Amino acid sequence: MCYVYMLECSDKTLYTGWTNNLHKRIEAHSKGKGAKYTRCRLPVKLVYFEEHDDKVSAQKREYAIKQLSRIQKLDLINK
Repeated sequence: MCYVYMLECSDKTLYTGWTNNLHKRIEAHSKGKGAKYTRCRLPVKLVYFEEHDDKVSAQKREYAIKQLSRIQKLDLINK
């Protein structure tokens, strides 16, 4: 199982990523050992995630979400 997720950073920006272990990845972001983007924007909060059967579909969905506008991402989160 793979996951696509969105984090809200302390500066209210959104970060999108994918992983095969959601709990471990969020923990890494929270400790400043995740993506370079989130390291200087701690704390982060998980605001959205989706499950995917495989890495390829998760990566495609991550890319699609990254192409959305902020308003579209917020709509996705709020659904």
